[in-house]
Parts: sequence; C-alpha cells; structure tokens
Amino acid sequence: MKYRVVIESDEDGVFVAECPALPGCISQGMTRTEALANIKDAMTGYLASLKKHGEPVPPPISEEIVEIQA
Repeated sequence: MKYRVVIESDEDGVFVAECPALPGCISQGMTRTEALANIKDAMTGYLASLKKHGEPVPPPISEEIVEIQA
C-alpha cells in the first residue's frame, strides 16, 4: 500500500514526518532517512491497530508525478 508522507524540518533541525491519510500518525528523526524509517514503523503499527479494532483502513493513494518545463 502506498500513502503520502510529508517530511519537514522543524526549528531545531529535527525532521518531522506525517502521513495525512492516517490522522495523528506522526514521527521524527535526526535525518530524513531516519524520519522516513520511523514513519514507516508508525504507519505499520497504525494500520495494524485499525485492523485489530475492526476499523476501516484508508485506501492507498494512486497518483503520478508530472515534470514540466518552467
């Protein structure tokens, strides 16, 4: 399954990762790579919890990135 993840650096230089499709699913790391690994773990746990409690799982995204000349 694919979900959009937003990674931003905060004022302390920590990378904060969030999955908008999974409300409250946020993690962080000292590097982008670490933040990405941590959000993957958080997302896996989030989805497992939804399934365990019989909650609906949000559908994965289906999108393309289009590159154009500016």
